[in-house]
Amino acid sequence: MRVVVQRVTRAAVTVDERVVGAIDTPGLCVLVGVTHGDTDADAERLADKVWHLRIMADERSAAELGAPVLVVSQFTLYADARKGRRPSWNAAAPRPVSEPLVDAFADALRTRGAEVATGTFGAHMRVELVNDGPVTLVLDSAMWSSGTDPAARH
Repeated sequence: MRVVVQRVTRAAVTVDERVVGAIDTPGLCVLVGVTHGDTDADAERLADKVWHLRIMADERSAAELGAPVLVVSQFTLYADARKGRRPSWNAAAPRPVSEPLVDAFADALRTRGAEVATGTFGAHMRVELVNDGPVTLVLDSAMWSSGTDPAARH
């Protein structure tokens, strides 16, 4: 799994002109991509890491502040643009694999006490946010593996 974590002052997801998920106070917006071979354990590990990262104000974590989290699925995090001008999406896991793992990630945050809002899986979403800092981190579950290239895990 690959996540892009952004510290935000607010964030919202709109589908068909309707807000489906939003956080209106400082928190995190997390874009989540899933690749082949990812597991529930990856979702748990990344959720725990995100929740306890000390990237909020005064080097505190979202867990310490009870900050809300907006979770948005994003298969494009596994784009491969090494060849030509059209990215390949082959490294992104198909919906039957990825949707339950994105849900598992959100549920793992909720289990830890997070207030979690979400986008709509598979929908065309408009994500609006105000990045605070700016603070943006990219984390990958492969960082806990044998050190192989995350894109090569499929």
